[in-house]
Amino acid sequence: MGSPWKPFLLLSVISGLSDFARAVAARPISYAALLRMKADSSSGLDSRSRPRQHHGGGLVTPDWPAFSSHPLSALSLLSSQEDYRSEENEDFGPVFLHEPGDVLFPLDSDERKVVLRCEARGNPPPTYSWYINGTEVDGAADYRYSFVDGNLIITNASERTDYGKYQCKAENVLGSVLGREALLQFAYLGAFSGKTRGGVSVREGQGVVLMCTPPPHSPEIIYSWVFNEFPSFVAEDSRRFISQDTGNLYISKVQPSDVGSYICLVKNTVTNARVLSPPTPLTLKTDGIMGEYEPKIEVHFATSVLAARGVAVRLECFALGNPVPTITWRKINGNIPKKARLRKSQAVLEIPNIQLEDSGTYECKAENPRGGTAFKGHLQVYTLPQWVRMINDTQMDSGEKLQWECKAMGRPRPTYHWLLNGLPLTSQGRVEIVNGELIIHRVQQADSGMYQCVAGNKYGAIYSNAELKILASAPVFLHNPVRVIATLGKDVSLECKPRASPKPRITWKRADRRIQQSRRFMLLRNNTLRIVNSSRADEGSYVCRAENQLGSAEMTAVLWVKEAMRVELSPSRVEVTVGESVVLSCKAAHDTSLDVAFQWLFDQKPINFHQHGGHFEYIQTQSSAVDLMIRSILLKHAGKYGCRAQTSADTVSVAAELLVRGPPGPPGVVIVEEITDTTATLSWTRGLDNHSPISTYNLQARSPFSLGWQTVKTDPEPVTGDMESAMAVELNPWVEYEFRVVASNAIGTGDPSAPSRGVRTTEAVPSVAPSNVSGGNGRRHELVISWEPVSEEFQNGEGFGYIVAFRANGTRGWKEKMVTSADSTTYKYRDETFPPLTPFEVKVGVYNNKGDGPFSRVVVIHSAEGEPREAPGDVKAYGISSSEIRVTWKAPNPGPGRPRGYEVSYWKDMEQEESGTKQRTVKNETSMVLTGLEGNSLYRVTVKGFNSIGPGPTAAAVAANTRKAPPAQPPANLVWIQEGNNVSLNWEPVKAKDNESDVIGYMVLLKQEGRGHNQVTRTINPSTMLLLPEGGTYTIDVRALSEGGEGAVSAQARVVTSSGVRAKSSQRSVHCAPPGLTWAAMLLVLLVPSASW
Repeated sequence: MGSPWKPFLLLSVISGLSDFARAVAARPISYAALLRMKADSSSGLDSRSRPRQHHGGGLVTPDWPAFSSHPLSALSLLSSQEDYRSEENEDFGPVFLHEPGDVLFPLDSDERKVVLRCEARGNPPPTYSWYINGTEVDGAADYRYSFVDGNLIITNASERTDYGKYQCKAENVLGSVLGREALLQFAYLGAFSGKTRGGVSVREGQGVVLMCTPPPHSPEIIYSWVFNEFPSFVAEDSRRFISQDTGNLYISKVQPSDVGSYICLVKNTVTNARVLSPPTPLTLKTDGIMGEYEPKIEVHFATSVLAARGVAVRLECFALGNPVPTITWRKINGNIPKKARLRKSQAVLEIPNIQLEDSGTYECKAENPRGGTAFKGHLQVYTLPQWVRMINDTQMDSGEKLQWECKAMGRPRPTYHWLLNGLPLTSQGRVEIVNGELIIHRVQQADSGMYQCVAGNKYGAIYSNAELKILASAPVFLHNPVRVIATLGKDVSLECKPRASPKPRITWKRADRRIQQSRRFMLLRNNTLRIVNSSRADEGSYVCRAENQLGSAEMTAVLWVKEAMRVELSPSRVEVTVGESVVLSCKAAHDTSLDVAFQWLFDQKPINFHQHGGHFEYIQTQSSAVDLMIRSILLKHAGKYGCRAQTSADTVSVAAELLVRGPPGPPGVVIVEEITDTTATLSWTRGLDNHSPISTYNLQARSPFSLGWQTVKTDPEPVTGDMESAMAVELNPWVEYEFRVVASNAIGTGDPSAPSRGVRTTEAVPSVAPSNVSGGNGRRHELVISWEPVSEEFQNGEGFGYIVAFRANGTRGWKEKMVTSADSTTYKYRDETFPPLTPFEVKVGVYNNKGDGPFSRVVVIHSAEGEPREAPGDVKAYGISSSEIRVTWKAPNPGPGRPRGYEVSYWKDMEQEESGTKQRTVKNETSMVLTGLEGNSLYRVTVKGFNSIGPGPTAAAVAANTRKAPPAQPPANLVWIQEGNNVSLNWEPVKAKDNESDVIGYMVLLKQEGRGHNQVTRTINPSTMLLLPEGGTYTIDVRALSEGGEGAVSAQARVVTSSGVRAKSSQRSVHCAPPGLTWAAMLLVLLVPSASW
């Protein structure tokens, strides 16, 4: 029969679509309504989208089960599919998809076209018209207006003719709707008058106001002032203020530095255009200085300020006065909002994102030592209307009562008016309008159309649109006949849902006889025929007749009654252990004429076999039997497993229980009942045993000093599974612990409980002594004692410290010293009476606030021997090359203060000793070679010993000269003759200059390439004989030797040997071997220049 899922999937789809069909049966959802729902889901404040209203007084009564005997109905499936297809093409009134928004158009724009967008959908498609200030736009009379789809395009727009409010109207045969108003404004900035401005002359200390008098502009502009010349702008401070309301410049107290020329600069915020005013000269009068006077507020906010909710409000307040006044703000009967900010030396109060609660009376106060003055103004926040309740599309039968209500909120409170097809609707006859409520009594076909509820206040208006359809049709059945399968002995319902308006009269017949109400045949209020306790005798055809004044129609329902299906699930209860597998088998006995589909459920939820990590597998064993394989079972797989079998007649479900044995679950909350210095009494509640008795509990602890959780010893030991309390023992005092409990059973160990709250054990006397007590070193007459500190884990309480006890060998009494720092690792005792390296017995103990703890074992430590006492002897220094001096000395006599090394200092004869260089020996060497020195120079050298205590005395300085530098001229004109493995080499002698060391010989270096073979030959003559060990490629270079060291290296010779060949060559300049030489030619090449050796 193929895949076992195909019948079930088909039935599931049928069931889902059946539910959908029943949900829409009472009032079919039109394509237009779906469109309006979609538009509404993304609409904002001014959305015109209209969610569908499901009106209760329509054609058909509320939905009821299609056939209560079974949830799957082919009738419902076909009905829902055909309904939806047919209504996609139904007629509907206009629905706005896009409405025009406010436009601010720059007059200086290169593109002289204004585009106002409007788009609507409807069936038939809508047509458009536009209105400006309530008058229809006539595109034929004015060539500047053109229409593209629903958009209005204005060419060569001007403020004089085109400024105003625009509305788009969309209409089709079902009605028309008006869009929201869109304001078209123009942005521009005129020029200042070219008339020369008169100068302003004031006394020093007097206040002054320089007028800007801006040119015509739209919209708002930004003001700034230029001082003397551009771009030197006036800086605002407590003395100077530029009002963004008036544009004027206010100077509260004029100073001589203010004298100059002032120019007002304005900038359009939209076009970014800027213009400058003529200059206004400011001069000082010479008849004296203005005395002090009380403040006078020259610029302030209005006495009544209106602001839309959500915008930023800017309140200005600035005063003239001498001395310069101070501005302060307050809110009468309230506090200034925390979000408010003071700007421009407190002359501006800014309140961002203003809300209704920010309304109130605000006061600014200007004060100086001569007095004060204040100004008050009221800030009122208004809100645009917002919908609380909107109207929805409605379909009604003629004669019914329509009642719509729309409701909006806003400040001021909105008022309402209604439109029908774009025209005002008033109360008259059957129509009643009270604010946002519209009632139409006994609706008629003429009442069909597009309705709009408009809510507005003086700051704006919003629209809610809906379509009213008045239905009128004879009864129609979309599906006829209908076949219904019922289960023997169950109730069955036969639905009768014709399309009709007005509501039809319904009668049921069987075999041409009208069915009357009885105990077995019940006629429900929703026109459904219910047959109680169905039997084989009820099989046959049933006819539903629907009739109204427009016509009649009949629908036949054919009923079949089948035996009830029986389903068996085995085993019905099974116990398994974690990790095992199990198979559940489900078998169905049913009418063979019906197909059956199975579904497996876990805890009443369908199993998704593509999930759950492959633990579940569906197995089809027969056409009427399936298995469920559960592999590698986990604890989470325990529960109820259901098998649901479905046919087109009925559905039967059976269940089985799966118990899973596994490790215990985590115990409940762990509580620390009692705490001492080394114990903690714990209690907990039992967790799940997962069907295997708990055998033991394991107590674990964690502290700042432990590596994670550690098992602790308990009393009793072990803690058996029937216990819910135990004591953790052998804890450390004064340590903060967390505890948890882990349960185990025969199957394994479970997850741990949640940690307890952190608790600290009580204090106790320390029990651990310091370790690794040692010492030595230190300065003369010091005894240095060191140890490893005791970890905080073992300090056992507060006030922890150390007791250092010591005595000289052979004495009785111990000297004890307290070290109060728990982190200390060293103690130094100084006594000038004991000689160096005196042996002492030493031990270190511990204590805290609870008392003294144990001491460490006794160790012997010697007092310090001190720094070296004698200087090195017989210091000698002599030059060994132009850059090296060898220094030698003798160690001082043995005794206390032995050196552990030596420090050599050296400096040039003409320099100070403090600027010298210091080098130390690695160990106790008694010689050192100083390198990196200047040639032919006199150096001073000193030597002194040192140890860990410090340096000893310095030996007397000695002098030494470095040798002259080696010759800088390399050996030249190398000539060689090769015969077999013998090479005869000659060169010109090197002559040293006056400032160079005399030549005492030469060094010849022979190197074999690729073999690492080196041969050094020294000679006092400018020639030598070399023996080449074997065939190959060799390089040869020569250096002069002198007392100052090795001289410059000669040009390098490259020799390739081959048996039985005699060759001769010379090299006077440096060359590179040319590429592609043959072996024969290479035998003639003696020298190939390379880098010096």
